[in-house]
Amino acid sequence: MSDSVFKRVAIRKYTDEKVDQEDITKLIAAFQAAPCGMHQAKDMRMTVVKDTSLLERIETLTKNACYEAPLLFVINVKKDSMFGQRDASVAAENIMIEAADLNLGSVYLMNAARILNTDDKLLADLGISDDYEASVIVACGHAAEHPDDDRSKRYQVLIK
Repeated sequence: MSDSVFKRVAIRKYTDEKVDQEDITKLIAAFQAAPCGMHQAKDMRMTVVKDTSLLERIETLTKNACYEAPLLFVINVKKDSMFGQRDASVAAENIMIEAADLNLGSVYLMNAARILNTDDKLLADLGISDDYEASVIVACGHAAEHPDDDRSKRYQVLIK
């Protein structure tokens, strides 16, 4: 298994250092590579937020639920999509594994996405149309913490 899978941990504290555009491009490519249910790719979109004023508005609305990360990937799904929520989660994991590979920190944020959906003006400013909703946010940046999290035996596994 890829070292990046084991390296990926939830990071909730970031430095102020910006993420390089080259790395952002790689993270977007990881999103693009995510599978989607029944090939319904048009049911999912993503908004990459690096604009300081938008980041501040999101932090204010979510009461700092995005941990002041310098980069957010807001994954949006069609409101009536059968597979959208699941597709968004898989895409988020792709982004987080690629972030780990790039020595960046990340964290999966579902509640922050739900809160984001309460502000129509902010959604519009993020380019999220009325027929889509924020499903998952991946906060990303240079980690200011490095948790030691042994996840090798986290879940029970039955083999029959």
